[in-house]
Amino acid sequence: MSKKTYINGVGCISTQKTFDTVFLEEAVVNHNENVLAIVPPAYKEYISPAASRRMAKGVKNGIVASALAMKDANVENVDAIITGTGLGCIEDSEKFLKSILDNNEEFLTPTSFIQSTHNTVGAQIALLQQCKGYNFTYVNGAVSFESALLDAKMQIEENEANSILVGGVDENGDYTTSLFKLAGRIKKENDLPSNVLNANSTGVVYGEGASFFVLENEKKDSTYAEILDVEIKNSLEENEVEEALILFLKSNHLEITDLDAVVLGFDGNSDSDSYYRNLSENAFVKTPQLYYKHLSGAYDTASAFALWMASKILKTQEIPEIIKVNSVVKPTYNTILLYNQLNGKNHSFTLLSK
Repeated sequence: MSKKTYINGVGCISTQKTFDTVFLEEAVVNHNENVLAIVPPAYKEYISPAASRRMAKGVKNGIVASALAMKDANVENVDAIITGTGLGCIEDSEKFLKSILDNNEEFLTPTSFIQSTHNTVGAQIALLQQCKGYNFTYVNGAVSFESALLDAKMQIEENEANSILVGGVDENGDYTTSLFKLAGRIKKENDLPSNVLNANSTGVVYGEGASFFVLENEKKDSTYAEILDVEIKNSLEENEVEEALILFLKSNHLEITDLDAVVLGFDGNSDSDSYYRNLSENAFVKTPQLYYKHLSGAYDTASAFALWMASKILKTQEIPEIIKVNSVVKPTYNTILLYNQLNGKNHSFTLLSK
């Protein structure tokens, strides 16, 4: 009998104040910027200032988010740490490349090179916790976090681990951001203010963040939700998404009418938001629809923010107005589906139940 996977603790550092506050009550939509920065926690409560100075932003956020999740789940240690990240510690990568150029490839200090790898976050968390178990980082674009989630879920099902820390982390780097602007990935200044739901221009409002979860094989007082299933599809045409979703639900003995809410990855990019709009206007017209990238910004592991949000909804049974796409409501929220994609690729379905 394979074990079930429960979310027993959550921690989220994002471009909103998602710590030391009631669920999204202090959230604000920023219409005037095309790159959002995180709301920083008090790092010194978690990391010594000496260590903190040498750490990349993503590493620090990952450490705090994982500490929050573990405290929330009331666990001292975990059997494994699995991280998903799209760009890794991009700031340190930039620093190192810049110093290569500035110093004509001579007299380089290796610090920022060592800290520029994608797996720095998972490694630092393991060092702090003295966790010598399985430690893996997935770098798979927009499904980096789902890949980590899938790995964790399989390990718990197969009894390889009892408790696993899973997270999605990405940080913004100035130079990389400027390249994304050149490439048209980020909204142009004169396309602001933009509305994520009614995309009338290309590009997205970019963000960063770190969301961590303690997944365990048993239900506790702190349990938020059970992760029923996670599925990743590399590419789907717009007219194939609904069918793929119906099959995914069917494999879990569910139909669209069984869903109490659906969290869609609307990011305000007019080139690809039609993937969500098709579902929004057809299959899910009678389902409470939610969105989040107007709060978190768009980045490779933004779907971890969505999972944090959905976990909170299942636990509190409340949906803040600020994340509603439509006005459909349900008396109780027991089953939630998350759907995300990026430019028509890397589609992911995540199914949660209370």
